[in-house]
This record gives sequence, C-alpha cells and structure tokens, in this order.
Amino acid sequence: MTTTTLAVLVPLLPFLGAAAGLLLGRTAPGYVRPLAVLPSLTSLVLAVLVAVRQGGGQAINAATELTPTGSVPIELALHIDGFAALVAVLVGVVASCVQIYSTGYLRDDPRYPSYAALVSLFTSAMLLVVYSGDLIVLLVGWEVMGICSYFLVGHYWETPEARAASIKAFLVTKLGDVPFLIGLFALGTDAGSFRITTVLGTVASGGLHHPTLIALLLLAGVAGKSALFPLHTWLPDAMAGPTPVSALIHAATMVAAGIYFVARLLPVFQASSAAMVVLAVMAAVTMAGSALAALAQDDIKRVLAYSTIGQLGYMAGALAVGDRGAAVFHLLSHGAFKALLFLAAGVIIHASGTNSLAVMSRMTGLRSRVPDAYWTMTVALLALAAIPPFSGFFSKEAVLGAAEHVATGHTEHAPGSAGWIVLVAGLVTAVLTAAYATRLWLLAFHGRGVEAPDHGKEPRSMTFVLWVLAVPSLAFGLAYGPLPDWFDGRDLTPVLTTSVLGTGLALVGGIVTYGAWRHTTALAPRVPMGAVAAHPDAEPARVEAEAIASHAPAFGDVAYAPDPADPGRLLLGPLHRHAAVGFHLDAVYNVLFVRPVQAGAALVRFLDREVVDTYVRGAAALPRLLGAAVRRAQTGNVQTYVSALLAGTVVLVVAALLVATGA
Repeated sequence: MTTTTLAVLVPLLPFLGAAAGLLLGRTAPGYVRPLAVLPSLTSLVLAVLVAVRQGGGQAINAATELTPTGSVPIELALHIDGFAALVAVLVGVVASCVQIYSTGYLRDDPRYPSYAALVSLFTSAMLLVVYSGDLIVLLVGWEVMGICSYFLVGHYWETPEARAASIKAFLVTKLGDVPFLIGLFALGTDAGSFRITTVLGTVASGGLHHPTLIALLLLAGVAGKSALFPLHTWLPDAMAGPTPVSALIHAATMVAAGIYFVARLLPVFQASSAAMVVLAVMAAVTMAGSALAALAQDDIKRVLAYSTIGQLGYMAGALAVGDRGAAVFHLLSHGAFKALLFLAAGVIIHASGTNSLAVMSRMTGLRSRVPDAYWTMTVALLALAAIPPFSGFFSKEAVLGAAEHVATGHTEHAPGSAGWIVLVAGLVTAVLTAAYATRLWLLAFHGRGVEAPDHGKEPRSMTFVLWVLAVPSLAFGLAYGPLPDWFDGRDLTPVLTTSVLGTGLALVGGIVTYGAWRHTTALAPRVPMGAVAAHPDAEPARVEAEAIASHAPAFGDVAYAPDPADPGRLLLGPLHRHAAVGFHLDAVYNVLFVRPVQAGAALVRFLDREVVDTYVRGAAALPRLLGAAVRRAQTGNVQTYVSALLAGTVVLVVAALLVATGA
C-alpha cells in the first residue's frame, strides 16, 4: 500500500467510525465501544507507518482537483512533511487514549454513543487539518472541530454552566474565524491557488501584495482556535465538559490547530515584521497573564486550562521568533503531559467528589486512594514545570533558546524586539508555571482533615492510559537527539544560558510556593465543618456533572469554611481577586461587545414592533374602516335599497343637466 493511500486512511477511519457509531448507537449498543476505540487505534498505527516512511525527509505531496471553480482551484491535496507526520501521531495517541479512558469514565452515560462518535469525528477533523495540502480543505476540518467542540463541551447540557460554556466557545472562536476566512481568501487570491506549496512558493518569490494585512487577519483566527490573547476566554469555561473532552481539546487537537497552522505557513507571517511583533506581544501577554490566573484558580480543571493557554503562548512565542521546529517540539511534548494531567484530574475528581482544590486540601489520604493518578500527575507536573530530565524541560528550553538567539541578533528570521519580548515573558512565566504546578500538587495531594472517600479501584481502562501517557511525559524530551530531521534539521540541544536560567527560576518558583504553603498552613490550620459520605458505586462522569452543577462536593451536603491556607493568595496578594476572574476580561468584553449587541437587538425589536408593525396596522386600518362603513349600509331592507337607487339616479340626472346647461 502506498504512503499516500495510508495517509488518506488516517483521517478516513475515525470518520467512518463516527458515522457507524451514530447509526448503530441505538440499534446495536454493543458495537459502540469497539467502533470508538478500534478506528482510532488503527488510525494511530497507520499514522506511525506514514511517519516512518516519510522519515523527516522530502515532503509527500499528492493532489486531485476537487471541482472546477473557474478561478482559484480547490484541490484534495496532501502535504506531509516531518511536522505533519509527528503531529498526526500525537493526535492518534491522545485520541486513542481518550477513547479508551472514556469507556470507563462514561461507561454508564446514556449519551455515550453520541459522545464517542463526536470524539471520533473531532479526531478525523484534526487529522484532516494536519495532512491537508489545500487551505480550503484545511478550513473544512477547522470548522468541523469547532462544531464538535460545541456539542462535546455542552455534553452535560442539563447544567447551565455547560450550556453557557458551549455557546461561548462557539461564538468566541467564530469571532476569530470570520477574519481568518477573509485572510484565507486574500492569500489564495494573491497566490492564485489554495495549495500550501504554491502559497509558500509565492511568498518566497515576493508575490504577496498585502502580507501584513493577510497575516493579521489569519492571526485573528489563530487566536480564537488556539486560545491566545485576546480570544482565550472561552477555554477555561470549556471545563464544564467531561474531563476526557478537556484532555482531547487541550492537548493535541483543537487548541493545537492554530499553532500548527502558523507553523505550516510561517513564511507568510515572516513576510511582515509587524505581524511577527504582534504575534510576539500576543504570546507574551498570553504566557504571563494565564500563569497569574492559574495561580489563583480553585477549580483543578481551570488551573490546567489556564496552564494550557500559557503553554500555547510559549509555542506562539517560538513562532514569533521564526523557529517552527521549537514550536512543534513543544506542541508534541505538551500534548502528552497535558493529556495526562487532565485524565489524572478526572480520577482525582472522582475520588474526592469535587473539582475544588480548597476542598481537596481538607482531605487526608487522597494520594493513597489514587496512587496511579498521584505518581503520573507528579511526572506530568514536573514536565509542565520544565524540570530536567522531563520532557517539558527540553521543549521549553528550545523555545527560550530560540528567543535568546533572536534577541542577541544571531538571526534575521524575526525582529530582535520579538526575541526580547518572548525571552523575558518566557522566563517570568517559568517562575509562575512552577509556582502554580507546585500549588496544585500540594493542595490536591497533601491536605489535612477528613478522610478522603474510598471508592475502591478505578477502572483499569482509566489507570492504564495514565501510565501510557507518563512514558512520553518523561522521555519524549530526549527525542531532540534522534529526530532532528523531523524539525527542519533544527538543532534542539539545550543552550547552557537559558537552561540554567529557566531551571533556576522554575526551582525558585516551586520552593517559594512550598514555603508559602507551609507558612499559611501553620498560621491557619484547616478544620472541616462536615464529613464526606462515600458512595462506592458512584460513576466518575456523574460525580463530575454533579460537582459542576453544584460547585460543591458531590457526596453529601457538606459545608466548608473559606480556605485561608492557599499559597496563591499569599503570593499574589491584592492581585489574587483580579487573577481569579481572569483579570475581568469577560466583563470588558461584556461592555465592549455583548451589551452593544443586546442594545442593537433591543433597538431592532423596538423598530420592528413599534414602527414596522405600526405601518402594517395603519395600512390595514383604512380598508377595515371602509369595510365597516359598507357593512352598515347593508341593512337588508329592500325599500332602503330602492330609495338609495332612486336618490342616486336623481343626483346623476341633476349632474348631467348642470353639465349640459354649462356647456
């Protein structure tokens, strides 16, 4: 079988699995789980074969014209370079792990068949984005992911939080997709084709007429899809969806799509120095702002959501300094350890009955209840904090090293100012990342108070996946050695200066947070005001849905005093209350966008009801009055009719005589 055929099957198999799952979900429920897992696993195997055959060498290109357009052609095209081959493998790994994990996590959910089918469709759409060599076909996968995320985030539609989160995610990403679509059309018009190879050739020959405008329009869509400032606010709210969905969206699929798009078309953005500086500023604000917000969150999943935003900022920073090898390296590394963090969080939420770190910190023995989640999450948090030798250290160091290289003027691929912006923001974020990772670990696993509820062993399908993802979280960073060909031949060996700075700052962040935790714990011992009732048969998904709906422990009616023993409060001080609500960006957008739209809608409603309807009612009033007058003349008395006829005749005769006399 040719490599091209294998590549076509990679996105096709999950799509067929989704279609079969939707058709057989009600009539043959026993086939739902195999149809969810097997296509994803097969697609993963084929993606690995494609990566091996591609070998990091010459890109694989194939195309056939979709339909004659009469102007710019649209083609079913493949463009598989080293980046595409590796990202497809990552998507396959994470999607397969999520599907396997979900068979246990959602085993009794009545909507599991539609959920599994949507996850498969989501996976197919992302793989289409990864392999596509035509921008319009890529756009199809881009939009399918958007609608799938709407349904998956709103899986618990019974809760108002899930309904609001799904609508917000859809609308905010669409806000970016509109200029993104305009930018794609402008790019295709300038290049005379939507083929990625043709577009890149046009850029190389200086054929783009409006590079800055096109780049900025495309960045709007990237900001929405990859949750970069200022369109990142949908991502924390998307935590209202099931935890496996959070792992899928936040690790390797939807949020990575924007970063991957910029990496694939990086020369388009490099054609405009202004666009590169704008991207650097977006990355810097995204990194630092999200890290501060993560340090103030109480919901464990919202901490991880803001963490995702921050790591996407690192990837965008690498692209802003013109190093797509470092960006994709961090994308791959982050995909593994972030999926692990979310899936481990799902186990912890089930064990504790709550999403709240404050409540977890009042439980003792939680880590002994979920040893698999404890050890694997520890590995993932060390990778997130970029502590060597975990994978996050090597990939984040590649980003910082690239920024330092540009800042010191050793390359002309990006403005020096972009290098300094990314480097300074990246180092500041390294401190904050280690701080919130340490805080999460301490509050979740080292609490004191009531005994954590005992639910027995978690399903093996859940714990097995955690250990599978722990392997790349620990070892993938070492891939910088044997896999340079897949990263444009870029040497990803850690640089001494930024390695020492980054690791030192991360250690400082962790140590200071630990000291703050010890200090607050000693000053304010936490005493629970209630006891948690264990429900041994509780299902993880039901526990999470109830915790989301109630914002409280799902097991029993439990009241807890406010938790003063949070190191985040001590470290952030007066900034804490602002960081906890995302620095009020939602309130700002409410004033700038939501209220004007609502006011416009109210005005349109007023005009429709009071102006348009008034004209309609007025137009009907005159015929109605005439009809009433005519109706009154219809008395039914024959004598009246004859009298009126004679009177009319007399009037006509008199009128005729007057006219004749006048003549």
